[in-house]
Parts: sequence; C-alpha cells; structure tokens
Amino acid sequence: MTRDPPLGTARSEMLFAEAQRHLPGGVDSPVRAFKAVGGTPRFIARGHGACVWDVDDQRYIDYLASWGPLIAGHAHPGVVAAIQDATTRGTSYGAPTQAEVDLAVFIKQAFPTIDLLRFVNSGTEATMTALRLARAFTRRDLILKFDGGYHGHADGLLVQAGSGPLTLGQPDSPGVPSAAARETLSVPYNDVVAVRDALQAHPGQIAAVIVEPVAGNMGVVPPAPGFLEHLREMTREHGTLLIFDEVITGFRVAPGGAQQRFGIRPDLTCLGKIVGGGLPVGAYGGRAEIMQQVSPLGPVYQAGTLSGNPLAMAAGLATVRLLTEPGVYDHLERLAARLVDGLGEAARSAGVAYSSNRVGSMFTGFFTDQPVTDYASAKRADTRRYARFFHALLDRGVYLAPSQFEAGFVSLAHSEADVDATLNAASAAFAEVTLVGDEP
Repeated sequence: MTRDPPLGTARSEMLFAEAQRHLPGGVDSPVRAFKAVGGTPRFIARGHGACVWDVDDQRYIDYLASWGPLIAGHAHPGVVAAIQDATTRGTSYGAPTQAEVDLAVFIKQAFPTIDLLRFVNSGTEATMTALRLARAFTRRDLILKFDGGYHGHADGLLVQAGSGPLTLGQPDSPGVPSAAARETLSVPYNDVVAVRDALQAHPGQIAAVIVEPVAGNMGVVPPAPGFLEHLREMTREHGTLLIFDEVITGFRVAPGGAQQRFGIRPDLTCLGKIVGGGLPVGAYGGRAEIMQQVSPLGPVYQAGTLSGNPLAMAAGLATVRLLTEPGVYDHLERLAARLVDGLGEAARSAGVAYSSNRVGSMFTGFFTDQPVTDYASAKRADTRRYARFFHALLDRGVYLAPSQFEAGFVSLAHSEADVDATLNAASAAFAEVTLVGDEP
C-alpha cells in the first residue's frame, strides 16, 4: 500500500543533534531517545487538550499523557489557573503550607488505607523511602519485587531475577553494588506459587513485597484473579508489609486507585504522577503505626527541599478535584474500551498478531497472538512490528509511547472524534505493519 509522506521533522532533528552535545543521549530520561523504535524523537513545543504540537508544528493526538499524570489533558484551564495563582505568591518556601494539608486530606479521603502520608518529589523517592520505612518497621532487610516491575531507579530496585525464583537479585545496571542487589528478590508477576516459595525460603527475613497492582512498566498487565488477594493473605501471614506502588494507578484506574478497584488494603501506598497534576511529585503513606516511624516522629530519616512545594500541591489539588465530577471515570472507561476494542478489530482485519490489555484508562497493545500475563510473555511481543506501527501512527498524527513495553493513557480531554481519527490511522498503520521486512 502507499504510505502517507512522513511529517516534517527538520527542527526536531536539529534540536536532537544539538541536545546530544549536552545531554547523555540527548534526553533526560532514556525512553525519550526513541532507541526502542528508531528515528528522531519529537521535540514538543506545546500541548492543549488531547493533543501536542512539536517544534515543526506537527499535531499529534497524544496517548502518552506525559507518561500518565495528565488525566485532565494538556493545559487544562483549571489546573493552569491554580498553578498561575500559586506562582503569584512565590514558588517555594521550605516551610509548611496549607496546600500540603488540603491535598493530604483529599488523598486520605480517596485512600482509606492511608492514615498519614509524606509528600516527596518523585515516584522513585516515594518507593525508595517506603522500602526504607518497611525495613525499619519490620527490622528485616530483604525486599521482594516482580520481574519487569519498575519502581524507580534506586539501587535496590534496579534488580533482575537470578537463575531461579528463589535466588537473590543481580544488579541490572552498572553502578549498582552487588550488596544492594542481594537484598532484593525478584519473582514472576502473577505467580502466587513463586511468592509463597520465596516467603517460605526466607522466613522472617522479607520486610516487604512491593508490587504495581496493575503492572505498567512491562506494558499494561492486569493482576490475575486472586493474585492480589493472595499477596495480601501471604504477607500478613509472614509478618511482611505489602506495598502498593500506585504511582501510575493512583487516581487513574479508580478514585482510590487499584486498591479500591480490586478491594485490597495494602500496608503502604506510593503515589505520584496524577497527584501532582503534571508537576514533579511523589507521596508515600499508610498505617499510622508505620508512618509514625518517619522523622520527626520517629528515627527513619527522609527530607527534601522542594517536598510539598506549593506549585505541585496546587496542580495536584486542582487535578484530583476534577476527578470528583459525576461520570468522570465512566467516561474514561467507555472511551478507553472503545479505543482498545477498535485497535484489536483493526489488527484482526489486517491479519496482524495482536493482543491488548486494558485496566480503566490505561492500555497496551502487544504484537503477539498470545495473552500477556507477565514479563516473560510480554517479551515475546514483536518489537520490530511495534516500532513500525509506532512510526506509521506517528506519521498520521497519533502519538503512542516510543516502546512496546509502556502504557498508553486516555484523558478526559480525548473525544469520540479523537478515537475515530486514531482508529482510522490505525487501520492504515496495521496494514503497513504486515509489510515488515526492513528495519523501521
């Protein structure tokens, strides 16, 4: 078939060449460099509603949503106004503000498992501190995570599985000390038996199990029926804390996150993304007896100059308040379902092996004819076909994540017309994917 001419990229190419002279790989976060899909990353100039425009003034329907926080869309007037109002009073004080209290109250109402919480500046900082707190509270050293789960770039979390489910972790990045990695176990996601075996093999040694209740960093992978329930039961039995990393899912898959959607009560919860409305933020919180170990109430030290800064608090509060409007989550669910179902139908019509996962308004389409239930099955997806599909959509004005193993997001700003345009583009893109033979 005839392919539409690619959109202009001259200014993005120029800026990328310049950026590589000053930033490692030309970016400030690796996946932005398009290494997984090839080609030139688009340098974004502005965003509004469901769309972004690059420096070459090309428009894209955006399903990246800044990797999840922009559930209200780009430059939502209410969020912008809240930030602008906050800036007129100063950008940071290094002192307490009412905005911190207001947002904390809102979060606690949405997440009944949180008695106390602490704001930080990123999801990495939230998970890192939650694990330190879990170790202090339990007086144990080991952590259990899941293969393919990403909880930030702290040393103890950049760990791959060993040769079997009960081996201690090995560093997944140069610069991570082996001693730090050895404190982390990694087992397959959705594998209850592997979790049970790990807990039994290390009795009284595992401080916490940390899990994305809906995996979002191997692509979207939902929990198997009973998986989270078994985690809750087994951790309670072994005196191990259960930490939900809801940096992505918090306020995304339900007002009270995945723990509300699936009816599970973790001991600690990590939040980020949406609770900052697009500004840098993180938070961790949970049961009072655990959180009272945090300084200045207890001995577990954590501090940050910009923690709870007034701009992030204003943006976060404006965003989460929007989510209390009637029908918001029904709208997100309906629109995301229509998009994902339509993508699946377009793939079938084109004869392309394709499997999709969706929970609420987060989704991933995998180029495989097998269900994706864990990291191993996700890795069987055809990444070359994804790269071809990604660029075919990009050339038609649709922006997905530049990696097969990431989530896409529907926002309140997306419309039925946006979904229609996306599905029309996808029909042509899937047809083009059948012609894969050359590198994208």
